[in-house]
Amino acid sequence: MSKMRQFLLTSLFAATASLLAAQPGAADPMSDAKAIVADHETMPVFTPPGDAFDAKACMAGKKVLSIPISMTIPFNVELQKGMAAAAKEVGFTYTTWDNQLKVDQWIQGVSQAISQKYDALDIAGGLNPEVLGPQLAEARAAGLKISTTHLYDVTQDQFKGVDYSAKVDFSGAGKLLAAWAYVKTGGKPNVLIIGSSDVLPSIPFVKSIQAELKALCPECKQKHLDVPVSEWATKIQPGVQSALLADPTINYILPIYDSMSQFVVPALRITGSEGAVKIASFNGTPFVLDMVRENHVQMDIGESLGWAGYAAIDNIMRMMCGLPSAAKLNVPLLIFDERNIKTAGIPANFNDGYGDAHLEGFRKLWKLK
Repeated sequence: MSKMRQFLLTSLFAATASLLAAQPGAADPMSDAKAIVADHETMPVFTPPGDAFDAKACMAGKKVLSIPISMTIPFNVELQKGMAAAAKEVGFTYTTWDNQLKVDQWIQGVSQAISQKYDALDIAGGLNPEVLGPQLAEARAAGLKISTTHLYDVTQDQFKGVDYSAKVDFSGAGKLLAAWAYVKTGGKPNVLIIGSSDVLPSIPFVKSIQAELKALCPECKQKHLDVPVSEWATKIQPGVQSALLADPTINYILPIYDSMSQFVVPALRITGSEGAVKIASFNGTPFVLDMVRENHVQMDIGESLGWAGYAAIDNIMRMMCGLPSAAKLNVPLLIFDERNIKTAGIPANFNDGYGDAHLEGFRKLWKLK
C-alpha cells in the first residue's frame, strides 16, 4: 500500500470515527449519565415559567379555594403553606379546605366553593379530579375555573373536567434515578424498582426509570415490584427480601416515593445486604433526608414545597388571567446526598437547602417589585 493511499485511508477512518462520535446515539453512556446527575447537584436557579404579568391587578377581588387530598399528610400541609404565602403576597383570598382523606369532605369543599362564589377551585396534592367529576362539572357550570396541583406527570393528559394543571416532572426524576444508579455502580446496575401503580403518575415514573436504564445499559438487569400505597407497610419489606434472596447480585433499590424507604431498610438488614445494596429515591421527605444523613439512604431527590407553592399559585393565576399554562410546575429537582445533606436541616425539613431564588423570581414575574 502506497504511503499516500495509507494516509488517505487513515484520514478517512479518523473522520468517520469523529462523525460517529458526534451522533446523538453514539455518545458515551457514562458521560451522558454523569451529565444528568451533574445538572441536579447545583443550587437551583429560577427560570420564569412564562411571561411576566401584573398579578395584583389581575387577581384583585378574586377568591381561590384549594382542596388537598388530605391535611393529615405533612406534604400537603407544607404545600398549602407555600400556596397561602404566595397568595398573601399578591393579595387575594386563598382558602385551604381542611379534610381527612374522605370523599364526602371533598364534595363539601366543592359545594362551599360554589355557594361562597369562589372564582377558582384547585384540586391539590394527589387528589384525582376524576373522583369528583360530577361535582367539578357543577362548579364549572357555576363559572369556576378548575386547576390541579402536583398530580399529573408532564407526559399525562389532564382530566377533561380540568382547565389548568401544574404538572410535575416525575419522568425527569425517573431518568435521574436511573442515571444515578448507573454512575454509582460503574455502569453495572442491577436494579429493583419499587412502584405503586395505584398512584396516578407512578406508571410514567416507573417507565422513565426502565427506559433510561435500558438506554444506558441494554444488558443490565432490572426488576419491578409494584405495591399499592395501602400495602406499603405489609408488602414492601417481604417483597424486597424475596427479590434479594432470589438475586443476591442486586446492587440498587429505587423506591419511586421516598417514604417507601422506611420499609426497604429492614429488608436490607435481615438479608445482610445493608451497605452493599444502595437506596436512591424521590420526594425530599424530611425523615428520609434524615436517613440520608444517617447513611441508611444514599440519595434523595428533593423539591422545595415552599417553591412548589409559589409555582402552583403562579399557574392558578395564569389560568385566572387568561395566560397560557406553565408546561410544568416550576420547581427544580435537587440531589441530596452526603455532600450537601446537612443543608436540609438537622433534623431536615421541607424547604432548607434549596436557596430562595424563587422568591425574588416570582415577585419580579408578578410585577410586585
